[in-house]
Amino acid sequence: MSNDLKKLNSMMLRLLMLVLLLCIMPNAMAQEEDDSEEDSPDIVLRGDGKCTKCHDETSDYPVFAIGKTKHGTVADSRTPTCTSCHGESDQHINNEETMPPMPSRTFGKNSTTPILERNQACLDCHQGGKRMNWIGSAHANRDIACTSCHQIHTDRDRVRDKMTQSETCFACHKEQRAQINRPSRHPIREGKVVCSDCHNPHGSAGPSMTVRDSVNETCFTCHMEKRGPFIYNHPPAQENCAICHNPHGTTAPNLLKVRSPFLCQECHEPNTHQSSLGTITGAYARNTLARGCMNCHTNIHGSNNPENVRNEGLFQR
Repeated sequence: MSNDLKKLNSMMLRLLMLVLLLCIMPNAMAQEEDDSEEDSPDIVLRGDGKCTKCHDETSDYPVFAIGKTKHGTVADSRTPTCTSCHGESDQHINNEETMPPMPSRTFGKNSTTPILERNQACLDCHQGGKRMNWIGSAHANRDIACTSCHQIHTDRDRVRDKMTQSETCFACHKEQRAQINRPSRHPIREGKVVCSDCHNPHGSAGPSMTVRDSVNETCFTCHMEKRGPFIYNHPPAQENCAICHNPHGTTAPNLLKVRSPFLCQECHEPNTHQSSLGTITGAYARNTLARGCMNCHTNIHGSNNPENVRNEGLFQR
C-alpha cells in the first residue's frame, strides 16, 4: 500500500511540474518576442502605417516611393521610421481635421524648424565618412539644409543622379553654370563629369571643398600624367593647377584662364625674351611676338628631357 502511495505522489509531482512549465513557457516566449522587436523594430508596428494611411499616392505629400530607397528597407534594423526624422508629432497624427497641425519637425522650404535641428536629424545616422567635415564647412556656415539638395521621399534623388546633379548645384552656383557653357570645359553637361567628382559638398580638408586635400591632388585623380615627379618642375604647376586653369570652363584652349602668351607673361617678363619685330631686312630667328609659348615649351607641367638645360629653354620636347 505504501509503495502505491509513493508512486501516486511521484506522478502527482511530475504532473504539477508539467503544469507549471506550460504556464511559464508562453510568458518566456512573449518576452523573447518583445526582445527581438526591440532589436529589430518593425517599421509598421512603430506607427508608420498610420502615416501612410494619409500620405499615399493621392496625397499632396506622397511617401510610398521611399520604400525603394535605403530609408525604406524594412528588413534592415537600421531603417529609420517616420518619427525618427519628423519627431513624435502626436498632434499631427492624432488630429482628424482636414488640415492637421504640422509634424514636430518639418523639412520643406517653408519649414519653421531650425536648420541646425533639421540637419541633426540626418546626422544622427549619416555620420563619418564623407560627412566628417560638415561642421565648419562652407555649406554648414551658410545654413544650407540637407534637404536643400537631397530629396528623401522619392526613389530618384536629383543630386545623386549624374545627369541632374549639376542643376541642383547651379541653383546657387550661377557663375559656374555660365562657365560650363564656354568653349573649353569639362563634359559636365553630358553627365560624364559631375560636381561631386571634384568637390565634397559635405565639407573637406581641402580648399573649395575639394575631394582631396589639395587642388592638385584632386586634378591628378584623372590627370595622372601631369603629376610627375619631373627632373625639371614648373613651380606654378607644382603649387596649384588653378593658377593657370579654370576647371569649370574658359574661352581659351585647355581650360586656361587666358590665352598664351598673355597667361605666361603674368609671371614671365616679356622684355627678357627675344620678341622684337626685327630690322627692315628681316626678323630675328627666334622671334616670338604674339606666338604661343607652348609651341616650344610643350611640356609646360614639367619635363625630364636633358636638352632643357643645354638649350637654355625649359619644358621643351
